[in-house]
Amino acid sequence: MKIVVLAATGRAGRAILNELVDRGGHQVTAVARNLDKLPEQLPGTVARVGDDLSSADRLAQIIAGADAVVSAFGPASTDPRYTTDQSYTDQLVDVTERVIAAVRKAGVPCLIIVGGCGSLEFSPGVTVLDSGFWPAQYVPIAKSHVKAFAALRASDINWTYFSCPMSITPGERTGKFRLGGDELIKDADGKSRVSFEDYAVALVDELEKPAHERARFTIGY
Repeated sequence: MKIVVLAATGRAGRAILNELVDRGGHQVTAVARNLDKLPEQLPGTVARVGDDLSSADRLAQIIAGADAVVSAFGPASTDPRYTTDQSYTDQLVDVTERVIAAVRKAGVPCLIIVGGCGSLEFSPGVTVLDSGFWPAQYVPIAKSHVKAFAALRASDINWTYFSCPMSITPGERTGKFRLGGDELIKDADGKSRVSFEDYAVALVDELEKPAHERARFTIGY
């Protein structure tokens, strides 16, 4: 497959790029604002493209001919506005809308979005965002993810939204996890978590064998 990974130097983007490279058999285009942050040693099957995702027309040119696009974009969490200002985190919504427009214009068959968990059901009828268990400092980014998901659902393209659990951190690639739909997945201790590495495994599985077209799914241990 020809796969374009947008924001390939972020934590999710790097994990997805690594998984694609390790599996082999795919032609990958890694798109990043700063190409110096990409791994120095990448196989010839990976093309590097510098772009800041600010133009839908430019994105359409980059993704033309791809079988699928993965958007791993997220606002920089190192910026102090990340925890205080939704107008800052809402750049996620703007980028998502541009990516949707680019996918439509280029005629790419599939878009997978690295998504948040705020809109998942924590308990029947109660979202993670409204559960009282979501950290206050991450409310702005969670609300931006909810808006981005709404834009995706309103679109006419073929999309998949992959919600992460409440905790996603660098760790081990176990290949052992559970998948679900709109309900938060918790382990035996009530924790909702996964490693970036296992998240990437499940996302690339979805690329190779689509099972959630025009739908949301999620992951957890």
